[in-house]
Amino acid sequence: MRKNTLGSLIWLRIARFTHQSNLLSNEFLKQFGITAAQFDVLNQVSTYQPITQSQLAVKVTVTEGGISRMLTRLEQEGYIQRKQDWKTKWITLTKTGEDKMVEVFEHQLTFQTSIVNECLTEEEQKTLYMLMTKLQKNTENKIEN
Repeated sequence: MRKNTLGSLIWLRIARFTHQSNLLSNEFLKQFGITAAQFDVLNQVSTYQPITQSQLAVKVTVTEGGISRMLTRLEQEGYIQRKQDWKTKWITLTKTGEDKMVEVFEHQLTFQTSIVNECLTEEEQKTLYMLMTKLQKNTENKIEN
């Protein structure tokens, strides 16, 4: 029998939680006509616009191959617009996209917060946030180097 390391068990828990959280978010967001991945993309564009397609691909939970298809869909639905500046595609929200974020953002924030609040104390949340930030910065540094 193989023995897992504590690090591998933590990684598996994080991966499972992320998957389960995305499933729950997808179900919750159906009422607004978007997916968790689309929400992530719209939220990132809203925060960083104008943003290039390559910058956006780094920030979101969608694969680089998937980002182009996702943006095409969001553009067809009228949520974003892409402007080509030589080789660079700049992405911004349209009025429809801004309205969608106003409609959905607080609901998704409340939904995700409730999942965490149901099982973790405020002190546990602060500790988890600190530890996840540390892990995320470590992996970010490895990707950049």
